[in-house]
Amino acid sequence: MAHTSQHTIELWPTKILKRNLENYEKPNDLLLKLIRKTEKQNKNLTTDYKKNNLLEIDNPGTNWLRHSVNQAVINYLDDTNIDYSVKWTIHSWANINRLGDYHDPHNHPHSYLSGTYYLKIPKTKDIGTRSDLRPNHITLYDPRPGINLSSISKDPNVDPEFTILPEPGLLLIWPAFINHFVHPNCSQKTRISISFNVILKWADHYIPSH
Repeated sequence: MAHTSQHTIELWPTKILKRNLENYEKPNDLLLKLIRKTEKQNKNLTTDYKKNNLLEIDNPGTNWLRHSVNQAVINYLDDTNIDYSVKWTIHSWANINRLGDYHDPHNHPHSYLSGTYYLKIPKTKDIGTRSDLRPNHITLYDPRPGINLSSISKDPNVDPEFTILPEPGLLLIWPAFINHFVHPNCSQKTRISISFNVILKWADHYIPSH
């Protein structure tokens, strides 16, 4: 009796790297002190993200995070089966969200990957009574328009969104074209993170051969 040859093909996957960094407590303290000091010099630190690059600063905390991000990018590329030389730069900035602050749905143009490292996330909300509120969460949206029309429970290939409540020490990396939304901070305590873009240094061998 002949056997049917069959295998499942995964098309157009969206890979998200989710990593809890070890021994983050001391680097986080250093990074928080640096961000608070920097904010005293620039009250628009979060919205002036183009004018500064936090990971260019020589500091034990930033050096630790820069190394961690670079290593995570290497792992992301390995998991994506990119087996050739890729060079990049990192542009990073601090995000300080106080009561009511949020980030509209957006993506990061002119970058290959984007990501965020989380330093301080309020655990309690001081306002709001609706059960569907997700304060301080981040949501990443499926880039395929209308995919939610065919979504069914527990099928990861058609789930229209990925939502997570970050915690200190968490590093996330995703394709820069993914739209994402940072939910409002409903706490009197600050939500502090460091976002970054991975910008490729162009080489002709990046162009697909077909």
